[in-house]
Amino acid sequence: MTQGISRRWPREWAGLAVSVIAVTVAAGVGGAAATRAADTYGRLQQPGWAPPAYLFGPVWTALYVLMAISAWLVWRSEPSQENRVPLIVYGVQLVLNMAWTPLFFGLGWRGVAFIEILVLWGFVAATVVLFWNRSRWAAILLLPYVAWTTFAAVLNFSVWQLNS
Repeated sequence: MTQGISRRWPREWAGLAVSVIAVTVAAGVGGAAATRAADTYGRLQQPGWAPPAYLFGPVWTALYVLMAISAWLVWRSEPSQENRVPLIVYGVQLVLNMAWTPLFFGLGWRGVAFIEILVLWGFVAATVVLFWNRSRWAAILLLPYVAWTTFAAVLNFSVWQLNS
């Protein structure tokens, strides 16, 4: 029994490391594309319910931590061969997550960013469903991300319309 646990630890830590690195890359790419995002965001016409720019950093930090833990919980679930599809879908949503900031802020393509965030939302929702089948906690940890992505999509649409 002790041997089984000791053999499992390296895989556990590797999975956590990969998960943290993946969200760090996603955050880094998004952050690099958003170096002037706060200024841009402040210059755009916004609905009265739009949050202040300083709120986005802490919210995304918390969401990325939850995402990393969530993916790690799926990574470590057994049987591990059934984790491939959920983790691929998770990876796709991470790539879509990275793409939104350059579209919205870098290129100023707010309409394209809106379509992209709807696709992102679909992949996040699919990830939650797939994770639910592997680890209930993994899925639950992604629910704030679903809520924030929903809010962000509505905000994206509103800002696009107000600035068209």
